[in-house]
Amino acid sequence: MTATHVSSRASAGAPRHALIERRLRRYAPAAQVRVRALADRHSRLADLAVSFPPLLFALALPRPGQDPEPAIACAIDGRPLGAVAAMAGVPRWLRRLPMEGLTRPLPMLPAGELFGRRIVNHFPRSPKLTAAWLEMVADAADWSTEPFAIWVAREFVRDPKAVLTQKPGELRLMVVWTWFSQHLETDGYRLMEAPWRFDMQFDAAVAAARAWHGRLSHHLSLSGLGEWRVVDHWLQPGPFEGYDFVPLDSPERLAEEAAAMENCLRNYCYEVADDHCRLWSIRREGRRIASFDVRRHQRRPLLHIDQLSGAKNEPAPIEVWGLATRWLHQHDLMSIRPEPRAREDSEPETASWRKLWRPYWLAKRCIPFWLPLRPSWRAFDALK
Repeated sequence: MTATHVSSRASAGAPRHALIERRLRRYAPAAQVRVRALADRHSRLADLAVSFPPLLFALALPRPGQDPEPAIACAIDGRPLGAVAAMAGVPRWLRRLPMEGLTRPLPMLPAGELFGRRIVNHFPRSPKLTAAWLEMVADAADWSTEPFAIWVAREFVRDPKAVLTQKPGELRLMVVWTWFSQHLETDGYRLMEAPWRFDMQFDAAVAAARAWHGRLSHHLSLSGLGEWRVVDHWLQPGPFEGYDFVPLDSPERLAEEAAAMENCLRNYCYEVADDHCRLWSIRREGRRIASFDVRRHQRRPLLHIDQLSGAKNEPAPIEVWGLATRWLHQHDLMSIRPEPRAREDSEPETASWRKLWRPYWLAKRCIPFWLPLRPSWRAFDALK
């Protein structure tokens, strides 16, 4: 009877052993040695290759500074999978993630039940994308919000190339833009023209984030300039050949023109205030035709038209170029020699900078290196 009983148990264990071996072979070659070494310590650890493959991986390749031994002891003691996973910091929704793409320690990820039910619908289709997908989701949740992390997962699966080709600065801009989009009481939200929405596709979200960056630039520029208005227009405003040439000589006029023409003129405040250029609007019977800037360079001592464009930065027709050129050359350009002023401190004004970002810093309980406490145009411009 005893011999028969032992034989039955051995035969029952053989299929299980074969299944575990097949699962262990599916781990990435870089992880095989450490995963197998852990599985060999105890049969209950080996069983994780079948019941929760990412958990076995996380115990074999823990995050830097993490001690996996307490969770390993729980697994050996036969504690429920949920308890072992929680001790190891591995969300239960990762149970369904294929182990083939696991090549480096798992990042910290949201563990909520609702998040888990939604994120499993957006797992990467290729194991080669798993590591990048995990990092994207982790960073999105950490630096923005869980809804944004789910959106990133979805857009990553829909168009991996579009997401992966974004520069780090562009992704950080997306992070803060989406965070402020969900906090309506902040200045960051009030300065938005198009907040983030979950139904947006990635390219539309990138465009909206970049537009927000431009509006923030204008806001921060004005805070450093204080109240200003151009006194010397260099050239004569007024009617010319049936058109009106209107100077854009204040922040308000620049903002109005930028909004009406859908361009970035609001970002030229510093250049106008410091006499590097003058901006003009060409209009006919009140309708805006084009916007252009007039400036003087060291190598071109006479005033000249540097840029001239229609709405949405569309190239202006040659007839409009001709009109603007004739208007410019009716002036005595030899006698107009403006000298740009050098700005000693061109950084954003401290109070405005900190007021803008403080809600984000407080919510995240840290000040990231890419969004420093000290105002910095260099850091701001890196967010794009």
